[in-house]
Amino acid sequence: MTIVSPDPEPIASSAPPALLSDPLLEVVVLHPRDAEAATVGQADRLLALAEPELGGRSPEPAAVSAILRETDLPVRVLLRLEDGLGLSVEGLTRLAGLARDYLTLGAQGVVFGFLDRDLEIDRTACSALAQELAGTPWTFARAFDAALYADRAWRDVRRLPGLDGVSSAGSTRGFAAGGDELLRRCAADPDVAALLVAAGGLTTEHVPWLIRTGVRQFSLGEEARPDGSWSKAYVAADYVRAWRMLLDDAHQRALGVPVD
Repeated sequence: MTIVSPDPEPIASSAPPALLSDPLLEVVVLHPRDAEAATVGQADRLLALAEPELGGRSPEPAAVSAILRETDLPVRVLLRLEDGLGLSVEGLTRLAGLARDYLTLGAQGVVFGFLDRDLEIDRTACSALAQELAGTPWTFARAFDAALYADRAWRDVRRLPGLDGVSSAGSTRGFAAGGDELLRRCAADPDVAALLVAAGGLTTEHVPWLIRTGVRQFSLGEEARPDGSWSKAYVAADYVRAWRMLLDDAHQRALGVPVD
């Protein structure tokens, strides 16, 4: 797999330290074999989930345990059991217990995110679950892109305890539809760039520009699989390695470091 992308101008030498940090590459894994390939391909972190064709569900603890045995990379696990974008009181209790099981097994963090009936960030539900798991790093899930008002969503999400990332493509339809607007938002607001986990139909063309605006977290789903298939292909180590090289090359070029 060969990845070629355009090359924006280098970052000025006076760039803030946040722009100088190395990019993080996360890969979605469903099975131990996925975890092994992502590790060989030099991913930095794994996201374990089940049923990706349904938008992702929480995997069984036994599946998470098997994945953890195949890698020494940090693993985050998706917390989602119910259809829809919200969280019930019963669901909160179930997810908190499931998260504790994952953490006991060795998971490093979790991924979740809920919207209310008005399609705004459900700060009450998200804060309640985050507080149940106090001290556990977490990422807001791709449900974020279904928020009705992006400006308000980015404002509200920053107030959530323990959050260190927001998975987004700028649109529920992926980077092809929302990437350019997301790039403009990151360029205008360094806090958005720092939180963004670029995910959802991530394109190679966007990577150099995302790097240049300060984005340092990238997540691969179908992009790490031959033919982009969840059901017919495992994660391919060479695909992950190609993305690893793309991110590192874009980072070096953005800093003005000569690349062979």
